[in-house]
Amino acid sequence: MTLTELKYIVAVAREKHFGRAAEACFVSQPTLSVAIKKLEDELEVKLFERSANEVSVTPLGEEIVRQAQSVLEQAAAIKEIAKRGKDPLAGPLRLGVIYTIGPYLLPDLVRQAIARSPQMPLMLQENFTVKLLEMLRMGEIDCAIMAEPFPDTGLAIAPLYDEPFLAAVPTTHPLAQRKTITAEELKRETMLLLGTGHCFRDHVLEVCPEFARFSSDAEGIRKSFEGSSLETIKHMVAAGMGVTLVPRLSVPKEAFSAKPRRRSDDQAFVKYIPFDGDPPSRRVVLAWRRSFTRYEAIAALRNAIYACELPGVKRLS
Repeated sequence: MTLTELKYIVAVAREKHFGRAAEACFVSQPTLSVAIKKLEDELEVKLFERSANEVSVTPLGEEIVRQAQSVLEQAAAIKEIAKRGKDPLAGPLRLGVIYTIGPYLLPDLVRQAIARSPQMPLMLQENFTVKLLEMLRMGEIDCAIMAEPFPDTGLAIAPLYDEPFLAAVPTTHPLAQRKTITAEELKRETMLLLGTGHCFRDHVLEVCPEFARFSSDAEGIRKSFEGSSLETIKHMVAAGMGVTLVPRLSVPKEAFSAKPRRRSDDQAFVKYIPFDGDPPSRRVVLAWRRSFTRYEAIAALRNAIYACELPGVKRLS
């Protein structure tokens, strides 16, 4: 067997489709199919069940694919060890980020990374937490910035910062005159939520659990609107359709300016209010596979993150 054949079976297991797996490996489908058939003949086992619409992995194939992934990682580690002898930071770092962090952290982070480690470009991937965990397990990304909690998958974890939440309300809303707000006061409002799959949706429901019943098919004027992104939700708030919670880094700098500037966009119609007392928050962490050998790259990424402005959050060491 060859590393190329192992790469092919991992791709088919991930894509559940021979054509898409071939495209991902930059080979023709016949080339990939012949190589996998050769490996199946050599091992004298069937790795995949083929149907008209989808390819599924056999129970024994699941074990072999997992071992193949491990072998590919170890082979890549050999190359990384050789690179580290010349320059520990040489080569790209594949970084995943959840949707509710990416737009607010990445612009500053990329600038810091370029300034500090130009030989280590960041290859970025935005996705849901569940998908990023799968990509880490399959070796498709090297590390990920996510918010706890998430399932324990044996990853190495480094805490980055605790980020408080603020309430976002229309400027015409009576609550907009308040300097602080409580979770109890939000219970009487129409809560706008992110759609299923976003971990930040779960964070909001932890603060206001009673809104869980409005996020399915419940009737009534307070039924929640489910948006695809925080920015979409903010525009809905600006239109007066309800209120929501947002993480601190997503709040525009102008919202805390002593002299608000005249603005023509929707954000001029949103007021951000901190919580009274100990605010609800989320812990943002950096996660990577324990088998990942580029320790200096992880350290360089953490240093670049800590060099970012990160207003209003509590940095963790």
